[in-house]
Amino acid sequence: MPSSSASKPFALRGRVVVITRPAGTAAALARRVRACGGVPLLLPGLSLRGTTDEASLRTQMRAALSDQLLVFTSPASVRFAAALVPLRTRATVLAVGQGTAQALRRHGVSAQAPSRQDSDGLLDLSATQALRGKRVALVGAPGGRGVLREQLAARGARLRELQVYRRVPPRLGRRHAEAVLALPRSARMLLSSAEALQNLVDLLPAPALARLRAAVVVVSSARLAQAARAAGFTRIVQAGSALAGDLLEAAAQR
Repeated sequence: MPSSSASKPFALRGRVVVITRPAGTAAALARRVRACGGVPLLLPGLSLRGTTDEASLRTQMRAALSDQLLVFTSPASVRFAAALVPLRTRATVLAVGQGTAQALRRHGVSAQAPSRQDSDGLLDLSATQALRGKRVALVGAPGGRGVLREQLAARGARLRELQVYRRVPPRLGRRHAEAVLALPRSARMLLSSAEALQNLVDLLPAPALARLRAAVVVVSSARLAQAARAAGFTRIVQAGSALAGDLLEAAAQR
């Protein structure tokens, strides 16, 4: 665990931390919250699903590994791609953020990631500048802002897009709403996806949403801070990145 105020036991001092990561992916972060003395509350803003045509996608993924540049858009893109084929490649590999780069390292792949951990930061890397005629594979999911797709194509890349998973709204039940209604004002909500935020706004009952808006929302970027403000949140703290350590360090602030 990286050295930070949040890495100390009891740094969160019993504070409730709402984790909005996709269903089934929050266990490691919940353990870190407990190790810091916090109380995790799982409130998934998304669910992730694999594709329906695995055989075709497996063939496409093998071909993509022979391209000159591979771009992975999220840790989930790495997980779902690696479930299709081993990620052995001689290509230059880029990751949108450090979390995605860490996921690639777990599969034996070394990747470059920008210090500004978003699509715009990745597009500033030297590896994405001279792309005319180069074979580039973009590995991710449908939706999103589409910035990478548009800019890589505009820079002349021979772009291959592989949608290895899809994001769908979560299933939120009565227990989720009741847990949110019980949140203290000192609660922190960790947020690293605008889509997850919109799903929570759309799916939570009005009283639960009002209580959630009273919490402090810890966002991973300035863009998400703007989205949270537009969604009615007023107590916003921006973390250094979407990495767990940075989010928890921000959550530990008074």
